[in-house]
Amino acid sequence: MLSTFTYAQYNEVNLIKLAVSNVTEGPAGQIGIRLNQGAEVYFQRVNLKNELPGYRIEMIHRNDNYEPFNTLKNTQYFLQQGDFFAFFNYVGTPTTAAILDTIKNNKLPFLTPFTGAYFLRKPAINNVFTLRASYYQEVKAQLDYLINTQGFKSIGLLIQADDFGYAVEKGYKKIMESYHVTPTVTARYRRNTEDIHTALMLLRKHKVEAVAFVGTYKPLSKLINQAYEQDFTPFFSSVSFISSADLFPLLKYHSDVLVTEVFPDPNDCQKAYCRQFVEDMNAAGYVDLDRIQLEGYMNGYLFTQVAKQCINAMTSTCFLNEIQTFSSQQLDINIEFSPLDHQGLNNVYLNFYSSDIK
Repeated sequence: MLSTFTYAQYNEVNLIKLAVSNVTEGPAGQIGIRLNQGAEVYFQRVNLKNELPGYRIEMIHRNDNYEPFNTLKNTQYFLQQGDFFAFFNYVGTPTTAAILDTIKNNKLPFLTPFTGAYFLRKPAINNVFTLRASYYQEVKAQLDYLINTQGFKSIGLLIQADDFGYAVEKGYKKIMESYHVTPTVTARYRRNTEDIHTALMLLRKHKVEAVAFVGTYKPLSKLINQAYEQDFTPFFSSVSFISSADLFPLLKYHSDVLVTEVFPDPNDCQKAYCRQFVEDMNAAGYVDLDRIQLEGYMNGYLFTQVAKQCINAMTSTCFLNEIQTFSSQQLDINIEFSPLDHQGLNNVYLNFYSSDIK
């Protein structure tokens, strides 16, 4: 695994501290764990190769259990310390919504949150920069497949009852309207629970052909498995927050499931950034690799490439000035920002659980 750096090894360098509040325990815990793994491996590469001469990058992590109040407390803690360069790798829409005013009122960069929430993208916020595609883009790709390719007319929504669910639900309804389709039924469940019994009854009652789910992998796996056991087998779909690497192994039966993704499967991808990721992760002791680790790795890549532009004046102000117009085509990946567009990538991939679906 990752080696441990000591200050004695780097007594001639300045520390760039990144404040990380994300979930590493509970129903969504694997998301934060693996996102951090990817970023840590990239920063290990940067530190060992001295890619930022005179500087060393370090992530300081506090678990928030995917609870907005904890995220706010962690963020306030980081601000009180007064020595952090940027906020980095936060996870979740409700958690991010809880700190949005705090972030807007602060000059530190807020970088690469693991959420496709629209409110972080439009209009662009001065110090907020995302890498991944938006949930709106994921939902559009999802509904194009469900409606145009599969021809489904009866689609139910099962929504996590919080800001995350509300944000993605708005996307579903807006895009469904463009297809002249409305949700047959909308059911909800509480965040950080697996309480989907009532929702399942409601979806079965309406005999929907497809279920678009917004939430985390444990309640969705429970829903799919219990639905199959009750002879209810609609097509299930979800945005990338679900973490297909965690969802798919929990499914007990043949079920038709689509997860939209914002990064390719690193085990199949032949792009230069994928090959470098696999090489570095393997060298760090990781064998079973997934898209979330790759996203964390590329978040680290983005931070480093922008920081290189500030090597003579490593300040948050310089970083924000440089990332505003940053673009890169290195490693076979096209990342581009502009003053009006603070999202670096637009890629969406369809990831199917069932090998029978073409």
